[in-house]
Amino acid sequence: MSDAPWLHIVGIGEDGLDGLTPATRAVVEAAEVIVGGDRHHTLAGAATARRLAWPSPFDALIDQLSALRGQRVVVLATGDPLWFSVGARIGRAIPPGQIVYHPQLSAFQLASVRMGWSMADLETLTVHGRPVEQMIAFIQPDARLLILTTGADTPEKIAAFLTARGFGKSRMTVLANMGGPDEARFDGVAESWDHTVPAFNTLAVECIAAPDAALLPRVPGLDDALFRSDGTMTKREVRAATLAKLMPMRGALLWDIGTGSGSVAIEWIRAARSARAIGIEPRADRRAMAAENALALGAPRLDLREGEVPAALDGLPPPDAVFIGGGLSEAVFDHAYAALKPLGRLVANAVTLETEALLIALHRKHGGDLARLSVDRAEPVGRYHGWRPAMTVTQWSLVKR
Repeated sequence: MSDAPWLHIVGIGEDGLDGLTPATRAVVEAAEVIVGGDRHHTLAGAATARRLAWPSPFDALIDQLSALRGQRVVVLATGDPLWFSVGARIGRAIPPGQIVYHPQLSAFQLASVRMGWSMADLETLTVHGRPVEQMIAFIQPDARLLILTTGADTPEKIAAFLTARGFGKSRMTVLANMGGPDEARFDGVAESWDHTVPAFNTLAVECIAAPDAALLPRVPGLDDALFRSDGTMTKREVRAATLAKLMPMRGALLWDIGTGSGSVAIEWIRAARSARAIGIEPRADRRAMAAENALALGAPRLDLREGEVPAALDGLPPPDAVFIGGGLSEAVFDHAYAALKPLGRLVANAVTLETEALLIALHRKHGGDLARLSVDRAEPVGRYHGWRPAMTVTQWSLVKR
C-alpha cells in the first residue's frame, strides 16, 4: 500500500542503543539507512546501516528522505521526536501513515525529574536554533521554565535578560548529558552566572522577582513606556481592547497594517504560543523602532515588511486576523478581507473624522461591531490633579463568517 509505514523516527538518549526498547533497538539494527547528526550516529554505536548526516540546508531533509523510500530508513532524534524536534517537521511533509514514531524520554522529562518539578506547573520552551529573545515573554514572577538551549553561551544570555528585568535573583540550573555517564549539573543565580557549560544542554529557571522588577504579563495591555515610539502608537487601554477583538490563538497569523512601533503585533505574538505576525510599515524609522521593541519584549520573530498598502499585501500568506491601525481605505479593507481566513477577525481603529466616516460606511455595508473608546488619565494641574482626555478612538471589528 502507498501509505504503508516505511520511515521510523527514533528518539535516542545518552544511553544510546541500550536505552531503547528491544523492539525499537531491532528497528535501528535492521535499518539500511540511518539519518541524524554526528551525536546521534555516535549514540547509535555499531549499527551497520549506511549513515547520512543532516542535509544543508536543513529544509532539504524531506527531499532526501523521500528519495530513500523503498529502503528501511531510520531518522534519529534526541528524546521525544515530536516535542520541539525533527519529527514534527517531517510529519508535516510526509503522511503520518507512512511514519512510525519511537519516543524516548525527553530532555524536559529528565530535567523535571532532576529538579523535582511538576511538568504541569511549568513552561517548556526551546531556543535551539531560534532567537533566544523569545523566552523573554515568559519571564514572570514565580514562573518555572525549562529551556532547550542553542549553545554554551545561551544560559549567560538568558541570565542577562533576567537581570536586566529585575529578576537577577532567579535560580538557574544547567543540565547536560542527562542519562549518560558524563551527566553534569551547574547551579547558580542569574545576576552572578559565570559557569562554562557544554554546548548541548537544558536550562531550568526559577524566576524570582525583585520589588522593582518589570511586570510583563502575556495578557495584552503592556505599559506604553515599555515601547520605543514617536507617539503614533496604539495606547495601552485601546491596545488591550483591540487585542481582545483580534483574539490571539496558538499558531495564528496577524497582518498588522501600519504597524508603527509594533505594539499590537508584539502583544499578539506574546499572547499565544507560536503566534505569528507580519507588520507592514512604509517608514524605515518606524520599522527600526518596531524591531527594537520586538527584541526587547520577547517577539523577535515579528516579520516587518516595507511597502504601501494595498499593494504590499499581495503575496502574503492568508491571515487569521488583520489589524488596520493606519492606511485604511476601502481598497485596503477589500484586499485584507478577501485574504482573511474563515472565522478570521478584522479590527480597524480611527482617530480622525475622515477615517471614522469611512469606518461608519464600512460598518453599514458589512456589519460587525462599532464602538468609541475614550480614556482619561489623571495628571498634575498645579498642586492638584485633573483628568486629561486622550483622543477618542473609533473601533470597528468583525468576524468573517
